[in-house]
Amino acid sequence: MSYGTPLESAFYDRDPAIVARALLGAVLRSEVDGVVTSGVIIETEAYLGPHDPACHAVAGRTARTWHLFGPPGTAYVYFIYGMHWCVNAVTREDGYGSAVLIRALEPLEGVEVMRMRRPKARRDRELCNGPGKLCAALGITRAQDGARLQQGVLTIHAGAEVPDAEVEVTPRIGISKAADWPLRWVRVRR
Repeated sequence: MSYGTPLESAFYDRDPAIVARALLGAVLRSEVDGVVTSGVIIETEAYLGPHDPACHAVAGRTARTWHLFGPPGTAYVYFIYGMHWCVNAVTREDGYGSAVLIRALEPLEGVEVMRMRRPKARRDRELCNGPGKLCAALGITRAQDGARLQQGVLTIHAGAEVPDAEVEVTPRIGISKAADWPLRWVRVRR
C-alpha cells in the first residue's frame, strides 16, 4: 500500500482546530502483532486544552491523561464507557494538554483483519465509523498510548488533500460540556 511519509511532530505543534482539519485525508496506520491495518481519516474533533471543559486536560495530568500532556505527535489512547478505546493525536507544545480525536476512517489496508476484529459490522463502511470502532478494527489499545506517531506501531501519514467543498464543520458529538463548539470536521462526498 502506498501513501505519504509519516507526519512530522511539527505538523502537530499547532492549534488543535487547525490540526483536526489538516488530518482529513491523512492515513492512520497500525501494526499489531505483525498485522498492518490502515484507513483514511474522514472525521476528527479538536480538544483545545485546559480551558476547554470537554478536554481531559481540565483534570490535570493524571495516570490516565499522562500522554495527553506529551510532546506534539504523541498518541493519547484512553478507555471510555468501560468498553471502547479512543485514539488522539496530541497537539501544541509539550505539557499543554490538547489533542485531536480521530473519530472515523475509511478502511484502506487489512480489511479482512478488520472484519475479523469487528464481526458485527455489516458493511465495510461500518468497520471504522466511530472512535471505538476504528480502534477495535485497527487493534489499538492502551498498549499504543504514548506512541510517537512518526514511527513504530502507530503512525499517521500524509494523504490526499481534502478540498474545503468536501468538509463540514459541526459541533462535537457524544459530549455534554461545550457540546455546541464547532470543533468537529467531517469529509463528505457531494
